[in-house]
Amino acid sequence: MSNQLQKLAWTIGLALVLVNPSVLAENNQKPMSKISQLSDIEKPATSIQQWLAQSLVQVIGVKLQATDKGIEVILETNQSDQLQLTNKSEGNSYIVEIPNAQLRLPSGNTFRQEKPIAGITEVTVTNLDANTIRLMVTGETDAPQVELFDDDEGLIFGVIPAVSTAETPQTQPTPQQPEQPSAQNEEPIELVVTGEQDGYRVEEASTATRTDTPIRDIPQSIQVIPREVLKDQGTIRVRDALQNVSGSTNAGYYQGFSEYLSLRGFNANLFRDGIRSYQDFGGLIETADIERIEVLKGPASVLFGDAPPGGLVNLVTKQPLTQPFYSFEGTVGSFSTYRGAIDLSGPLNDSRSILSRFNAFYENAGSFRDFVNSERVFLAPKFKFALGANTNLTIDGSWLQETRTADDGTVAIGNRPADLPRERFLGEPFQDVEINVTNFSYLFDHKFNDQWSIRNAFRAQFVNLERYYPLRDSLDEETGELSRLKYFSQRRDNAYSVQTDVLGKFSTGSIKHQLLLGFDYTKNTEDGTFGDFEPYPSINIFNPVYTRLRYPKREILNFFRDDTLDKYGFYFQDQIEIIPQLKLLAGGRFDIFEQNRSTRNLGEEKEEFFQSDSKFSPRLGIVYQPSQNISLYASYATSFEPSFGASRNGNDEPFKPETGRQFEIGVKADITRNLSATLALYDLRKQNVTVDDPNSADPNDQIQTGEQTSRGIEFDIAGEIIPGWKVIASYAYIDAFISKDTTDLEGRRRENIPEHSASLWTTYEIQQGSLQGLGFGLGLFFVGDRFGDLDNSYVLPSYVRTDASVFYRRDNWRAALNIRNLFDKTYFIGSEGTRLGVYYGEPLTLIGSFAIEF
Repeated sequence: MSNQLQKLAWTIGLALVLVNPSVLAENNQKPMSKISQLSDIEKPATSIQQWLAQSLVQVIGVKLQATDKGIEVILETNQSDQLQLTNKSEGNSYIVEIPNAQLRLPSGNTFRQEKPIAGITEVTVTNLDANTIRLMVTGETDAPQVELFDDDEGLIFGVIPAVSTAETPQTQPTPQQPEQPSAQNEEPIELVVTGEQDGYRVEEASTATRTDTPIRDIPQSIQVIPREVLKDQGTIRVRDALQNVSGSTNAGYYQGFSEYLSLRGFNANLFRDGIRSYQDFGGLIETADIERIEVLKGPASVLFGDAPPGGLVNLVTKQPLTQPFYSFEGTVGSFSTYRGAIDLSGPLNDSRSILSRFNAFYENAGSFRDFVNSERVFLAPKFKFALGANTNLTIDGSWLQETRTADDGTVAIGNRPADLPRERFLGEPFQDVEINVTNFSYLFDHKFNDQWSIRNAFRAQFVNLERYYPLRDSLDEETGELSRLKYFSQRRDNAYSVQTDVLGKFSTGSIKHQLLLGFDYTKNTEDGTFGDFEPYPSINIFNPVYTRLRYPKREILNFFRDDTLDKYGFYFQDQIEIIPQLKLLAGGRFDIFEQNRSTRNLGEEKEEFFQSDSKFSPRLGIVYQPSQNISLYASYATSFEPSFGASRNGNDEPFKPETGRQFEIGVKADITRNLSATLALYDLRKQNVTVDDPNSADPNDQIQTGEQTSRGIEFDIAGEIIPGWKVIASYAYIDAFISKDTTDLEGRRRENIPEHSASLWTTYEIQQGSLQGLGFGLGLFFVGDRFGDLDNSYVLPSYVRTDASVFYRRDNWRAALNIRNLFDKTYFIGSEGTRLGVYYGEPLTLIGSFAIEF
């Protein structure tokens, strides 16, 4: 325990050293000239008596809404006439400080919205101290113009981005008089953000197009899980977060330590800030430094290259902030689970041209499974440098060290999982997995002008994996004897990715274009050693006796493999607005890939394999918006996935890539300004699947005539129904089956894919009165019957799991109790696709957390 505390103390100490310079960026307040239209407001108090005579004004809400020139920032208070303001500019930021006032939002004391409109990178409203509110609006190229209007609703700041003023012909300035916002002689205003800064509804996403595009303008289903959902559910794993998304199914783990992601009945790739994360064997996927999770459903090769047809999950990381922010959170849960996390950010110099962010956590956890435990340490520093008015460089890294007990779960007997206690462990207490994942990346972006920009990104990823445990070989279902093999492996996976995008906006007549041209290159290497697959004492699943018999590690290595993969991709995309109600999306990508593989058995000659191929992947979509809150869309998308390795067909030629194609139609609706829904129908097919050659007596001979089909309906809804009542819910019908095969597999359902699944998570937080800040949450998660393997030899039964929470937030702190599996339901989350690896869901679990922000 002392060693664990030392690690936690070391992590926090390092964090404080890294971010402490941000405190130095706080310069002394110097009142500057008043904002225009402040002549009618009294001057600040100049004596102690005057100051004491004034009451502290509470601002109870913050809203953003679009105008024809920019945005309005509304500070909701009925005492705006009692406020005095000072203002100043620092770099690209316009700052207003309001003494004798305090921000009291239902969700905390900080409002933050990134990129509310073009030309504005961030709007923040915070409590600078106990009696001062600070409003900061940061522009992309220069500080924006700000005007003040006094209204019954509160203080209204009219913000005009610098880019807007640059496009406006210069005229002789004339004095302006205060005016009240009015709907007269104006076009209807589309609300951009309202209420809290944190919500369940997200309006824009970058994953589908590599550009910040309104979700309603994307002709493909994309769902976003914002940070607020993760916080309310007490979620720290990506796998658990995806239960909120329709069509996402839990396929269990790989040997108990690495997660499978599945969308629409097929595998899905993981991305991080738009670049592929090669972390298939990199442990459980964390959310500590994640701002939101964007889920793109269906083929995505048009922009992202080789990928399975199910889609992709993109983790969008937290960005450095322009003002100091400090968050500390502690978690204690069932099964001896302890976790401490920090999130620290702010400027490192007075001009705020250098920003930093640092996320870290330490976790030590047991399990409801006997002998199973884990320990994890994670560090993620990030720095952002403003190299000029139009140029930024972001550098970040992350380091994960994980040690856990390898656990393959239970087994199947007959047509169901074995009837065993869910805590029963069928391995050896000494078996473990050690994982180290290191990432380094940078993002360079430059704006040539308001129409054209370029960005260049690079990431290097290093995964070191060591596994030491007996492998399961076969089960005698009559006696319960599980035979096992000795196993030890080491592998070092390295990935280097570089990506360059050029973005441009232009018009051809009345038709508007947003063009994307890009190139990326990835080099993957793997150095793996394995051994030795010799018999190890069996274990009886009904009456286990653990031998605890260790065996040598490196001395038993007898198989060696090296892989090198080079991938080149060239892509283009055009987002076309024919008229405001009709939009087209067209694009394509050409990929070239080359692979070298060498394998060697101990004492034998090395075997060399080489293959190369190329593939073009198109995408086409259309969006029609008959009204401002309805989008009808249709799209066609494709994917491909090379058949790598030593696989060959009967004439010793390498297999062609597996391909995917999807037709999708759907409707997206903004039911209210805070609540949105998506309904999608799709037909998705994976082709060129390798199957047994019916004309060969060799069981290893295969041909590429197989096809797998997934057809379905999906519904997602997320947002705020009334102030304080939030919801995120989904339903999916998936008909996933083998549509072409040379064996009796044709017509069978895909493993781990339920025909029906649904989820509902909702919270309500009291908005006013003595119980303001108290909230409750309820979750229902339904998964239908699934087959555990492709032979459809056994069924994982359906289940409904109930989760709940109670939380309380006040000022800058939040306390919560999350309850998972409230009624202690026994259920199975998925399988490895065999009869020897079936995974239980967790029983009744309590998680208490406390977080404080400064």
